[in-house]
Amino acid sequence: MKRQLIFLCGFLGAFLFALSSILGGLQIEGYSFISQYISESFATDVPNTGYLRVIYIISGLLLFIFGLVVPSVLPKSKSIRIGFWAFAVFYGLGTITVALFPCDFGCPTDIEGVSLAQFIHNASAFFTYIVAPLAMIGIGVSLKRVSSVALLSRVSLICGTIALIFVWVLFTDPTGPYIGLFQRIIETCILGWVAFTSLSIRNEKNQFV
Repeated sequence: MKRQLIFLCGFLGAFLFALSSILGGLQIEGYSFISQYISESFATDVPNTGYLRVIYIISGLLLFIFGLVVPSVLPKSKSIRIGFWAFAVFYGLGTITVALFPCDFGCPTDIEGVSLAQFIHNASAFFTYIVAPLAMIGIGVSLKRVSSVALLSRVSLICGTIALIFVWVLFTDPTGPYIGLFQRIIETCILGWVAFTSLSIRNEKNQFV
């Protein structure tokens, strides 16, 4: 039952996030997936974005549940539990937060003169992109000692490391011409890891613990 719950929450949560980020860009004429942030597709004053925010909130809730439940089917380890719970809080609840507090039109990165919603949005995104990759790397390191999850350990380390590298690249130049591409690489690493973890846990016939 837990495995099925993890699979449904993780896989559906990742799918809904990816779907909404694609739909949001497609509905705006001239929107660039390469040079614009995902959040610009549901920013304040952008029409017909209410449904996108609802999808993001549902996605965040599912990913939050995913992060909370996964440790119950993995080897008993405080570091593994902390890693997944940190992911649940900062990525799952972080996704809900950025949907509830959309950025101002154009998603400015300069904090001077922005709205409260923009400030909360930026702060949540910042901590999400710092903590989520580090949590994935920590999970990968913690799982290295367990042979039954060796592949999951490697995938966690690879996805977390790539995501962290592009977080650094993105934060180095948050107004550059490729910010949309860099952000989507980060999200692909994180959501791909969630989907892989969900499938791995569902397909594992024996308990890891």
